[in-house]
Amino acid sequence: MSMTSSPWLTILGIGEDGVNGLSPAARGLLRGASVVYGGRRHLALAESLLAGEARPWPSPMDGAFPALLALKPRPVVVLASGDPFCFGVGSLLAGLVPVEEVLCVPAPSAFALACARLGWAMQDCATISFCGRPLAPLRPLLQPGARILALCADATTPAAVAAYLRDHGFAGSRLHVLEALGGPREQVRATTAAAFVLQPGPLNLVAIEVAAGPEARVLPLSTGLPDSAFEHDGQITKQEIRAVTLAMLAPRQGELLWDIGCGSGSVSIEWMLRHPANRAIGLEARPERAARAARNALALGVPGLRVVQARAPDGLAAL
Repeated sequence: MSMTSSPWLTILGIGEDGVNGLSPAARGLLRGASVVYGGRRHLALAESLLAGEARPWPSPMDGAFPALLALKPRPVVVLASGDPFCFGVGSLLAGLVPVEEVLCVPAPSAFALACARLGWAMQDCATISFCGRPLAPLRPLLQPGARILALCADATTPAAVAAYLRDHGFAGSRLHVLEALGGPREQVRATTAAAFVLQPGPLNLVAIEVAAGPEARVLPLSTGLPDSAFEHDGQITKQEIRAVTLAMLAPRQGELLWDIGCGSGSVSIEWMLRHPANRAIGLEARPERAARAARNALALGVPGLRVVQARAPDGLAAL
């Protein structure tokens, strides 16, 4: 940490056990804050220790950021769920405040608590969040025998996940619904996607043990998906050529592909499937093909494909 600056912003992870789960040092930081930001649930959990002004996040949250930054150098605490840098507010604030001005005190993440309850090894699990995000990126994670930990947006998400699994041939998958982990209302229940009838509370996580049925179309980890995996009108880079094309393109993490004349979107989709950080822009002049490429991207788990309906080279200008 730089000797010329000191932290004024504390990002404090808090669990469902509230202040009882905080260390003495974390309690001291909370008591000493002039302003405390957090969701209403977090502020209620910490209420007994709040000496400063409590400010609930507005919607959208970033509307509060200018006022928060203007508080420097007064001591400010931001409350977060569990580990603030695990699909949390930490990464947002790290883009606004230099790291040497931030002190982060994490609590166990929901993922860590879920693994502790289920006896799963974190390094053997895939992790994903459906908070403000679509279900589609679950698709490439559905590998036989895989274990997936998924943060849920609300009470309806587990049923939606179960329906998604049934629709894609994974009805036999076992779902563990873990609610309000770490607190007095904690509950862990298990069922299958086929038999799912649970009605969980709004604060929950789903852990999935993937079982592929005979009709499941598991996405192979290699390049060259079958042509039948894509909706197309015959304008598609065929499986063998696509496999060689991807091998020659040799995608690396975080790279961006321009797919000019993307047709069904097959090359762009396979490019994005190679790594979650990979991006692609598909340029397609025909509206029906542009729409088809977008549908394929959603169906195959990469809804972030950007399809631009335009003809080259004019359509390249804004890229």
